[in-house]
Amino acid sequence: MNSTSTLNLANIPKELLLILEILKYNNDDYIHNHKSELFRGIDWDLFIKLSKHHRIYPILYKNIKKFKSDLIPSYVLKYFSSEYKKNTFNMLHLCAEIEYINKCFNEAEIKILFLKGPIIAHSLYGDISLRTSSDIDFLIPLVKLESAEALLANQGYIKDDYIKTVLNDWKWRHHHVTYFHPEKKIKLEIHWRLNPGPGNEPSFEELWRRKANSNLFDAPTFFLGSEDLFLFLVSHGARHGWSRLRWLYDIHLMLELEINWQTTSTLLKKYQFHNLGAQALVLTSELLGSKVTNDMSLVSNHFRSKTLANDAIFYLERRVNLHTDPVPDDVSRYHSQHLFSLMTFRRKAIFLLSILHPYPEDVDILPLPRKLHFLYFPLRPFIWLWKRTRKQALS
Repeated sequence: MNSTSTLNLANIPKELLLILEILKYNNDDYIHNHKSELFRGIDWDLFIKLSKHHRIYPILYKNIKKFKSDLIPSYVLKYFSSEYKKNTFNMLHLCAEIEYINKCFNEAEIKILFLKGPIIAHSLYGDISLRTSSDIDFLIPLVKLESAEALLANQGYIKDDYIKTVLNDWKWRHHHVTYFHPEKKIKLEIHWRLNPGPGNEPSFEELWRRKANSNLFDAPTFFLGSEDLFLFLVSHGARHGWSRLRWLYDIHLMLELEINWQTTSTLLKKYQFHNLGAQALVLTSELLGSKVTNDMSLVSNHFRSKTLANDAIFYLERRVNLHTDPVPDDVSRYHSQHLFSLMTFRRKAIFLLSILHPYPEDVDILPLPRKLHFLYFPLRPFIWLWKRTRKQALS
């Protein structure tokens, strides 16, 4: 990697720049003697809001509680201490449910791969209390989805049935369905794909063959192998514009693990994610001081890596939240354009072809009997043109 900064951080809030510096260095003397000027004029309320937004307050608290008392106001430390304890209890609560879900699925002979949450916290951070998680994500074979949903319903989980579909497009346009337990207050996301389509990705059986076993639990509990986990975390973070630093910090810690970078590069290229891997390495090296070794150059060397990394700074400048509606129009437009720019030529072609496939909204506009839904294919261009004309007329 080029040691010269390629990212434009001029419009990043100084509170976020301080957070990045604290994440990079946990040496109190270094911070106090060389970076103490960064603490001057800080809006500490904004500092707290940013740490919460980016979901990195546990690891931040681990670092700042070692600092000299004149650097951080006492009320900030007290707040972080309280939130850290709450997060620890939450992660233990999720751990208990992971054990139970894993047991239920094993008894039902449904293979299950956990994707994020406490297992990833333990694997990457070495301590479940240092990472936040709001739900439990796991991947199962698509053919087992109906059995899994019945199992969860029997356990008291209620499905958030928000997916509308036509001609079974849910199987590739979507990638997970959500369940919530009203008594346990736990949300589950059952995945049948790593990412929403269209586009190819590793099959479940392929991921299962390369799986890793978590030593967080006594019973065998499986998650993605290192190379597949890197692909998943990179594609997930990029899809959300790296709008939360927690996702980048995951990548930062992954670089310290033993990863076969030749295999990783092959996987990223095969599934058209090579540019995303390169983008992630530029961001982590320049924002978090990650060490990018020669072995990683198989992934980091991409002609668009610096451009794509700079494009992601937009999300850090504005504290973008893509998970809560309504998303501001300017952010929504930028995000749509950014997602398209992240695609390789092949993925762009597949995406544009997918637009020709009917959408559930087409059924609302022109209801047809189910046996005639195939007619939405030839009607799709006319429906799209009508929607566009109507939108322009309303605006």
